Amino acid sequence: MNDRACIVQVSGRVQGVGFRMWALSEARRLQIRGWVRNLPDGRVEAFLVGTPSMLDKMLENLYRGPPLARVTDVQRRRIDPPQDVQGFNVLS
Repeated sequence: MNDRACIVQVSGRVQGVGFRMWALSEARRLQIRGWVRNLPDGRVEAFLVGTPSMLDKMLENLYRGPPLARVTDVQRRRIDPPQDVQGFNVLS
């Protein structure tokens, strides 16, 4: 299996604009596994697992965000991919 994993933190106007539901839709479309959630400091954090090409496409999408978002920064930290991640979910 060639899967990779990363934790991504997205800054800017990313809460209250439908970012998590948009990320859910994009991740499912790209067959990315993991989750997305709001952080208390106003950022959005995502845990992404997938092939390198799918992760690259998802990261490109995160730089844009949904129409009402204004992304100012995307920080990515690679991690070892866990074996048991299924589906993609929005966490509270």
